Amino acid sequence: MDPSIRIFGDWGTSRLRLYLRQGKSVLDRRDGPGVSALSKSPERTFLDLVGDWREAGPSGAILCGMVGSRIGWLEAPYAPCPATADDLRARVLKIEAGGLPVSIIPGLSCVNPLGGPDVMRGEETQILGALELDPALKRGRHLMVLPGTHSKWTVVEDGAITGFLTAPVGETFALLRQHSTLAAGVGADVQGSARGFAMGLARIVEKGPALLPHLLFETRARQLLDALPAADAMGFLSGLLIGAD
Repeated sequence: MDPSIRIFGDWGTSRLRLYLRQGKSVLDRRDGPGVSALSKSPERTFLDLVGDWREAGPSGAILCGMVGSRIGWLEAPYAPCPATADDLRARVLKIEAGGLPVSIIPGLSCVNPLGGPDVMRGEETQILGALELDPALKRGRHLMVLPGTHSKWTVVEDGAITGFLTAPVGETFALLRQHSTLAAGVGADVQGSARGFAMGLARIVEKGPALLPHLLFETRARQLLDALPAADAMGFLSGLLIGAD
């Protein structure tokens, strides 16, 4: 084994991204299915993807994301906030796959600003990575926003993640696009346009997020009455949701 060579992976719900690294250099990368789209066990999927990488003699693999959830490979219990990199390191779940040591980074839990329970998996690794890239972020209080399937508004204070608030913005967009009349007739390959996104953003700013349920239906009405192109309609929908958040 070469201690300078490791496999790193971000294994989410919808996809897997693997990297073979030596020090700070990326030697190779591969993509695979997310934990909700597996046709084989997580262990078998992982070993098949990294098969020939084993010839490089990696000393182990470090994985983050939904791989450590109840629907993943093996559940890594959440670490409570406030949490630092050392707190996460102390709670890493260590397993083995085909003789290769595998470490699964736990997610975080907190009581969010609304007084309710909240969780994250994967985003904590991105945030702590940002702190390493910019050490100035380890001092003082900062608000870090991570857009995505589940957007996170995260407070970092003196290098510790102290709390966060989640909004399923990307998931809501996907549900409305795939299972509602708002996107009826819009092809699966149609991408939202920047023009439509700007329209949606301006509309939600103009009327306010409290009216989001009513503004959402404009996505459909504008296509029917204003001949809004499909790409603009999907951009409009995205702009409304992200702007409301």
